[in-house]
Amino acid sequence: MSETIIRHDWGIEEIEGLLALPFNDLLFRAQTIHREHFDPNQVQISSLLSIKTGRCSEDCGYCSQSAKYDTGLEKERLLPVDEVVEAAQAAKEKGASRFCMGAAWRNPSDTNLERVIEMVTAIRELGMETCLTLGMLSEHQARRLKEAGLDYYNHNLDTSPEFYGEVITTRTFEDRLETLEHVRNAGINVCSGGILGMGESRRDRASMLRELANLPRHPESVPINMLVQVEGTPMFGKDPIDPLEFVRTVAVARILMPRSWVRLSAGRAEMSDEMHALCFLAGANSLFYGERLLTTDNAESDRDLQLFDRLGLTFEQHNELQATEKQCKRRGSEAAA
Repeated sequence: MSETIIRHDWGIEEIEGLLALPFNDLLFRAQTIHREHFDPNQVQISSLLSIKTGRCSEDCGYCSQSAKYDTGLEKERLLPVDEVVEAAQAAKEKGASRFCMGAAWRNPSDTNLERVIEMVTAIRELGMETCLTLGMLSEHQARRLKEAGLDYYNHNLDTSPEFYGEVITTRTFEDRLETLEHVRNAGINVCSGGILGMGESRRDRASMLRELANLPRHPESVPINMLVQVEGTPMFGKDPIDPLEFVRTVAVARILMPRSWVRLSAGRAEMSDEMHALCFLAGANSLFYGERLLTTDNAESDRDLQLFDRLGLTFEQHNELQATEKQCKRRGSEAAA
């Protein structure tokens, strides 16, 4: 069987057609593509820490950290380096191969960026991959992070260009694309996905996936988040997304971006074991591990390990970049044979 062609020219109606497939057919197609590029019984796990919490100037309608909403969240200082390294070491001991750090900034100052770079350097010395989400970046800031050895930068599109104004008004969709361009041009791996369950339509979900899949190069990681409703934010009280619609979106992300790591991110605490299992079947092969995601609860670590055992899933003690290199070598050997 020939390998799936990597495309960057998807149309909105084509993606909507995938989302509308009979559920079993969609999952079969996604799982077939998944097996071409990944071990179907292996997941990569990452850990996430908020290194600077609260009082962000943005008005993202889902976010507890916005200064514009009363969510009861207290502003906290940027964490000291040794405290961050301690958290990274603990995450590594639990099996995480990547340590992600998030700061509630619209965009970091150059001074704050240098403080974060100290954290990146120290965590890389532990043998872990590093990822940051700090808001918008300028071109020179992206280059500086590359020089420091940053592996990944997360900057989600959040939703479709059409629905974006219903979620955020303090930065544009084009601002987000510009930051992704700076990150990519600097040679840093891109982590970018979206949030489901904010009141968007299925067409909006198709449009968001089209934006990601039609980038000049697919994001190496695609986090798929389910809205965690926080009282005090405009998104509180939204009707939750249907679990099977969430699984459908994961499956289509896998079909559109065959070589990307599709990550289950926010909202996992509300997902049943059965929903997790369907997401893995649909092509998700990465997740955030630990009991907190920035400021919201995540699935408990022990529950994850128990679920992995029940499903026969394993995780390797190496990072995604090494895993990707391993896959490329295996594909090359198969082609030579």
